[in-house]
Amino acid sequence: MAFASFDRKGGAAPVAEINMVPLIDVMLVLLVIFIVTAPLMSHAVKLDLPRASSQPVPPVADKIDFSIDAQGQRYWNGEKVSREQAQARLQAQGQRQPQPEIHLRADEAAAYRAVAETLADASRAGLGKIGFVSQPTSVH
Repeated sequence: MAFASFDRKGGAAPVAEINMVPLIDVMLVLLVIFIVTAPLMSHAVKLDLPRASSQPVPPVADKIDFSIDAQGQRYWNGEKVSREQAQARLQAQGQRQPQPEIHLRADEAAAYRAVAETLADASRAGLGKIGFVSQPTSVH
């Protein structure tokens, strides 16, 4: 490749070749910089971290499945109970800490009176975590 020539015809023509030497020099410099800085990036600093103890996890509240069938019969975790027995059990559970969660399942044909009585009994016992369980409808 000739950079200078005494030929007047070819002197003004564009050069069709690329000089690769400066490109290689830049790549070598970047490679050296990378080789030098890579170990510095993984350098760990020695620290004496403070020690801490974690608090014990609070106990998880129990769950009570309370069900009312279509005839108004009450069930405590699957065991058949009368309203008076349910009231006594709700009073006992209201004194516990943490208070249990009550999952109330009522048949769709059950009288609202039985559900309202159960809610009132739980409220009188001081229980506030009551959830209604329902069956989701299938959407097609």
